[in-house]
Amino acid sequence: MTVAPSQNPDAHIRPCDRTWAVRLQAAGWVLLALAALILPFAVILAGDPPRDAAFTQTMAFGLGFGALALVVLQFALTGRLKPLLRPFGADIIPVFHRFLSWGAVALMLGHFAMMYIWHKDDMGVLNPLKADPYMTAGRVALVCFGAMVITSEFRQWLRLDYLWWRYLHVGLALTGFAAAIWHVLGAGHFTGADGTRGLWLAITLAWGGLIAYTRVLRPWRQSRNPWRVIENRDEGDGIRTLVLRPEGRALRNWRPGQFAWLAVGGTPYSLREHPFSISTAPDKGPDISFSIKPLGDDSRRLSQTPVGSVAWIDGPYGVFTIDRESDAEGFVMIAGGVGITPILANLHALQARRDPRTIHLLYANKDWDDVPFRDQLARIAQDIDLRVTHVIEEPPEPWDTGGHVAVKGRIDAAMLDQVLPDRTRHWPHMMCGPAPMLAAIRAGLAGRGTPLSAIHAEIFEMV
Repeated sequence: MTVAPSQNPDAHIRPCDRTWAVRLQAAGWVLLALAALILPFAVILAGDPPRDAAFTQTMAFGLGFGALALVVLQFALTGRLKPLLRPFGADIIPVFHRFLSWGAVALMLGHFAMMYIWHKDDMGVLNPLKADPYMTAGRVALVCFGAMVITSEFRQWLRLDYLWWRYLHVGLALTGFAAAIWHVLGAGHFTGADGTRGLWLAITLAWGGLIAYTRVLRPWRQSRNPWRVIENRDEGDGIRTLVLRPEGRALRNWRPGQFAWLAVGGTPYSLREHPFSISTAPDKGPDISFSIKPLGDDSRRLSQTPVGSVAWIDGPYGVFTIDRESDAEGFVMIAGGVGITPILANLHALQARRDPRTIHLLYANKDWDDVPFRDQLARIAQDIDLRVTHVIEEPPEPWDTGGHVAVKGRIDAAMLDQVLPDRTRHWPHMMCGPAPMLAAIRAGLAGRGTPLSAIHAEIFEMV
């Protein structure tokens, strides 16, 4: 196959995306997070703590302070701060958020349990009508954060609408944090000195500043740059592609494979926004496309967006991009269903650049007739060295693939060995699809000797 001369892939790599720079940024953020967790204890111990406090009492207070420090970190993790997201990837941050949430609630429960078991007199009565307000505030904070975790983990089982869940989540977070600060300052344990009160004041101001940025300043910036839906087309298998055109400033610093938060109608101050991969490449901008499969209440609503609707974009985010892989000899890309969208954006960029590197794509779908983007992939393969293998779970009988390379089954270790040449083991493997599928593929790749550092996955489950 003959292709036009390629631009140097290294020309698309930004200094901040160099491997050494990414690792340095990640290490810096981890150290900063550890410092944030240690700071409350350092300030408290440097002051004048009570000398007659029992060990269990001091331990209980420590658990409470540690829980509050984790809660503050949670606001930073969910604030979509691009410098924080850059080294880790947006799909890893929710994992951090989830486990730190469980950790914070566990520390709160430990704080409450130790005080209740060994220092019940210090707690006072549990009846909120008789208890000191600052003590009731602590219990309100515990209930709020516990409810946040439970409603997030079991949202679909509880049948909570996505929008109402977001309203509930934000309301519980704001109430819980305010109540926790009230409890800490009111109790006065280890916080009586000016230095420690200054610490909690600084934490409160930082929290307030983060809320102001995420809920006021950022939506205000979005309101100055509306987008317009100019097309809503059917891609097959229930997937709809929305094409949006900027009516203000186009998307900046956009790389192939990234995603953005999309809100349609209303104002950008609404919480009804949803993350979707951008299925076009920046090389083909400034219009952008989102390919949406209606898997839940919010994605179903967005897939039915009429042409002419106003939209609001917050992005781009994510590191699922070929622009971090200038040294790659080639690529292995694996997609399931609508998970093809970020991969499609990367393929469009490779096509626009006439990149000569080889790409092996395994694309899994349930049936053959409704494979999304099948013809589009074939057209891309005419311009670059793209080798597509369609993996169909339930092919028709008889099966006419029309010249496409297709196999029956699911992507597993045996299929990876069958389709992928040995030389691809250490190439970047970019995967996007349902979580069970990705877990099975990771196991198969590990069996082939593919290093963990060469496996990059993108998954979003908010529907």
